[in-house]
Amino acid sequence: MAGSKVYFTDFRTTVGTSLTVKMQRLIRKAGIGSIDMDGKFVAIKMHFGELGNLSYLRPNYAKAVADVVKEQGGIPFLTDCNTLYPGSRKNALEHMDCANINGFNTITTGCQIIIGDGLRGTDDIEVPVPNGEYCKEAYIGRAVMDADIFISLTHFKGHESTGFGGAIKNIGMGCGSRAGKMQQHNSGHPTVHEDMCRGCGRCAKECGSNAIYYENKKAHIDQNLCKGCGRCIGACGFDAIENMNWDANEILGRKMAEYSAAVCAGRPCFHISLVRDISPNCDCHGENDAPILPDVGFFASFDPVALDQACVDACLRSTPMPNSQLSDNLSKPGWHHHHDHFFDSNPNVRWKETLEHAEKIGLGTREYELITM
Repeated sequence: MAGSKVYFTDFRTTVGTSLTVKMQRLIRKAGIGSIDMDGKFVAIKMHFGELGNLSYLRPNYAKAVADVVKEQGGIPFLTDCNTLYPGSRKNALEHMDCANINGFNTITTGCQIIIGDGLRGTDDIEVPVPNGEYCKEAYIGRAVMDADIFISLTHFKGHESTGFGGAIKNIGMGCGSRAGKMQQHNSGHPTVHEDMCRGCGRCAKECGSNAIYYENKKAHIDQNLCKGCGRCIGACGFDAIENMNWDANEILGRKMAEYSAAVCAGRPCFHISLVRDISPNCDCHGENDAPILPDVGFFASFDPVALDQACVDACLRSTPMPNSQLSDNLSKPGWHHHHDHFFDSNPNVRWKETLEHAEKIGLGTREYELITM
């Protein structure tokens, strides 16, 4: 497979030129204008940030992309799907509140916001996975798949399980409904924290497999009946139900690649990544630690695999930031230096398998030509 073109520009600006204008110039140069958007719905997939987290992308960047879409006659909307874990984005109402509090609304972004998998994370559609080895079908938020065109707008950062959170994670994990996230993450089933359970009965009403029963006014999940759909997590208003069983990280990465392939297959797609505020962990955290690496710049490509590889390579060439999780680890006596900033920041991660599998199933290529503006 021939190398894909990845376009890059740094965060330096001249007086009178904003970063959002610079990003628009980059994505135009990268070819977004070649997509016929006239009268078509355009999903812009991004992360609105967990409450308390401040490393997510500012809404200004979303507006810059939405404005380009509208200039081309498209009808853009921002989207993300509900989370598997309890938090501020586990159902559409709280998710929308979170987005609003973090600055995302129709005024700041110039377009509507739609939570892709509905009120409780159950509004999904089964999508075939091209060349899928781990997942033959993916459970994707219906609004994501209803769009004619798909754009990913990604905050590239570190991640405690997958090494980095880039375009593939934004697309694959982010577009999965609750059942889809469960399929990617889970080799088991949700569990109940009895001390937090109020015995309200809502989870049992939402359970699709009659697996929830009550003893002493506390919910319990029959693991033999549970299908692992995760609907009970969104149903619980007291954060008493959680998914405690996680796949090995390398399998997680491969499943994310397969979900990304399902989302992108059969329609025009374009991908943008901002490598900045490179926190060691995901923006799903209710906090963000100091950046482990300095800001790098904007990247854009039609190929999400090449895009992630280019971002990875740029990060691996960077010098660790002082007073960060990465530099703290490297300074520990006897630390085994992996010469890999992602491994040295979170030693249990796996990230190469994600890109290898993504290339294997035809999502894209790791070979790329970097074109610098």
